[in-house]
Amino acid sequence: MHPPLKHIVSAQTLWLSTERCIYWEEQQSLILADLHLGKTGHFRKAGIGVPQTVFKEDMQRLVNAIQFFKPEQLIIVGDMFHSESNKEIELFSRWRKDFSALAVRLIKGNHDILQDQWYKATAIDLHTDELATEHFVFRHDYSILPGESRDKYFFSGHIHPGVYIKGMARQSLRLPCFHFTAHCCTLPAFSRFTGLATVAPERQDKVFAIVEDKVIRV
Repeated sequence: MHPPLKHIVSAQTLWLSTERCIYWEEQQSLILADLHLGKTGHFRKAGIGVPQTVFKEDMQRLVNAIQFFKPEQLIIVGDMFHSESNKEIELFSRWRKDFSALAVRLIKGNHDILQDQWYKATAIDLHTDELATEHFVFRHDYSILPGESRDKYFFSGHIHPGVYIKGMARQSLRLPCFHFTAHCCTLPAFSRFTGLATVAPERQDKVFAIVEDKVIRV
């Protein structure tokens, strides 16, 4: 893995990774969102020829991040899975047994529609709306939160944020990014098999784009 970028929020140390996740140093936690496990299998089931290598590459990136940071827990901010159970979700169940000592806490997203007993059987600690800690609150879709509830700093996912970077000769790239506002960090989708929603940052916001082997502020 490439070296992560250090960023401080609420006096907490965050390491932004090119693997589209954040390591929270003080709590030894790996924070990520929108894995959409099973999405490629869902497309194949519908007759769309998406190779299973996409799923395998995402899972290998997750393993790489776990081996690099050695977290005590994963905090998954929604859409861990894409739809109903399929072969790829069965493969995840086997993967989970290899990392049984790792705590996994999932804040349910709109795509997390598996039965609650399945999460329990797979040793996933399920949170229906949000997970609140001393320093941060984790919620899949920050946009539906009432304004008066935004007294803590939030982490969310859901929109798959991206940012345009303009170059010479009218060239431009749209890249996944971490978007930090005064009240919320929106995480990039962990899965690479997702679209991007271009963010429109305010002047005081901080945006970090993932450019191949680097995380850079833009």
